[in-house]
Amino acid sequence: MDLPAVLTDAFGRIRESVHGVLSDLPADALTFRVDGGANTIAWLIWHLTRVQDDHVADVAGIEQVWTAQGWHERFALPFDVHAHGYGHSADEVAQVDVSAELLSGYYDAVHEQTLGYLAGLTESDLDRIVDERWDPPVTLGVRLISVLDDDLEHVGQAAYVRGCYGRR
Repeated sequence: MDLPAVLTDAFGRIRESVHGVLSDLPADALTFRVDGGANTIAWLIWHLTRVQDDHVADVAGIEQVWTAQGWHERFALPFDVHAHGYGHSADEVAQVDVSAELLSGYYDAVHEQTLGYLAGLTESDLDRIVDERWDPPVTLGVRLISVLDDDLEHVGQAAYVRGCYGRR
């Protein structure tokens, strides 16, 4: 298996999980909270998609799907166009109140852009420095693993919240 195939498989698993969480989900489940300060399914899926969109677009040197395809307008969230949820308060989490169809549509668009970028990668590309703000500087390989890790954690959290919603 070559590098693009491995990464495509990894990101494909996130897509399957996102769709699994959102499939046949009642609208009120999207904003259900395990407790008053917990993240919602809607926020978790929006956030993991924003992080993937932001980070992959940055390393690819292309515009984010969020702005290039007008998703920020469709979501109509009261945040800065560059916001991706990092550091959001409980009140800001509650403001992500959108449909499962909107969330899955945005995720799918980001996924397609991600796959397009991954298709052209070679092993030597993974050593390219993409962020010098850290010590040591972050390579492309480390950044992609970071995105995978963050997305898998958040989609797992969303699946947990869905399970809690179903058992309440």
